[in-house]
Amino acid sequence: MIAAASVALAGALSGCALLSSPDPVQLYRFGGASAFAGTGATSACPDVHVAMRRVDFPEAARGDRVLAVTGAEAAYIQGARWVSPAETLFEEALRNAFLDGATCTVLSAGPLTRDGLLLSVDVRRFEATYAAPGAVPDANIVVLLRLVRPGDRSIVAEDRISVSENAGENRQSAIVAAFDRATAEASRQIVVWTDQQASQATQ
Repeated sequence: MIAAASVALAGALSGCALLSSPDPVQLYRFGGASAFAGTGATSACPDVHVAMRRVDFPEAARGDRVLAVTGAEAAYIQGARWVSPAETLFEEALRNAFLDGATCTVLSAGPLTRDGLLLSVDVRRFEATYAAPGAVPDANIVVLLRLVRPGDRSIVAEDRISVSENAGENRQSAIVAAFDRATAEASRQIVVWTDQQASQATQ
């Protein structure tokens, strides 16, 4: 009787597991598109060592879920996840953009030199924006930038970058491709801005 009861319980638990299994999730990544494809960075100024603080993301867009916004409503795209936290993928793409395209800026891996600067990258929006339910969304990225002298904490420069890329169609893969393009363009603009500001700060 005990054996029969154990088999029945195992069967019941197995049935529950099947009923509660999560929906399949497709993993995606962004940041593969080169911000400086084919341009070939050439040095036009003395190198300025810059330390970049960890990229900050809004709480709703952190992690592996894909944020979508329609008017005042926000939700996460069902069945889609980033392969790593969005803030990690974005920072990796940005660091690669500095390696590929910076002409004046050298990202410092260690302590800053006396003339070094500190870059803060504060991502305020990282979302798929729908004009109406079911419409074709835009991948929107808004970033606040600040370049600081660590010694006296004086602000060298501040700016706001806004990038929008239309997905072309309301499909997961198309939305991810739009995020990829938007990230590449945002990274390019951040690198160019940092180069310009760092160069002027050392003149």
